[in-house]
Amino acid sequence: MAISDLKLPEGVIAHTFTSPAVLADELAAAVAVQLTEAIQQQGTATLVVSGGRSPVAFFHSLIKQPVDWSRVVVSLADERWVPVEHADSNAGLLKKHLLQGPAAKARFVGLYNVAANLEEAAQQADRQLAELPPIDVLILGMGDDGHTASLFPDSPNLASALDLNNQRRCWPMLAPTVPHQRLSMSRSLLSSAKHTVLSIQGPAKLNTLNTALAGDDVAALPIRAFLQPTLEIYWCP
Repeated sequence: MAISDLKLPEGVIAHTFTSPAVLADELAAAVAVQLTEAIQQQGTATLVVSGGRSPVAFFHSLIKQPVDWSRVVVSLADERWVPVEHADSNAGLLKKHLLQGPAAKARFVGLYNVAANLEEAAQQADRQLAELPPIDVLILGMGDDGHTASLFPDSPNLASALDLNNQRRCWPMLAPTVPHQRLSMSRSLLSSAKHTVLSIQGPAKLNTLNTALAGDDVAALPIRAFLQPTLEIYWCP
């Protein structure tokens, strides 16, 4: 299957690249342009990214782009509820691979905090995200199970987190893999982004995306919530 075989909603644009390295470079160049345009128009720009290992090459390429990072706010679509020093921390990943060199001048708004429990941590993150400027660029990933950010199928709070009428910004979520406890931006906050990119690699992700496009049960495959006009999909085999 090729991405050209997918029946994409009107307005959704798909790009195919020959390798992960090319995808990372092209995505970084496009994001840099969008951030610079936002800075020119409003003085600042806000970038929200996803964690995990897949975006590392994109981060490395992005910090080489000509962006005025002193005017950029960076945040995370989701976070594992582990300390920043933990190997699974998305914040730790950003500090190591993105917030370096010129990009160290960016202001980082993280989701993790020390709290009595996951719900309290999510409430604190929700209050912190109230100070986040409007999202200019959002980079999403997707799991083979159709989750994006930490909006996992069958997670207890999924219905509330997917409710566009619920203005809560951050929800406690449970993943099927370790570490189970997560913090995730809500659908309503993520959907407010001016530019959204779904970056995926490999045939398995393409098959999941094809399945998502063939149905409308958002709870079964949460990525469906974001298959809307203005979405751009970046894919490589």
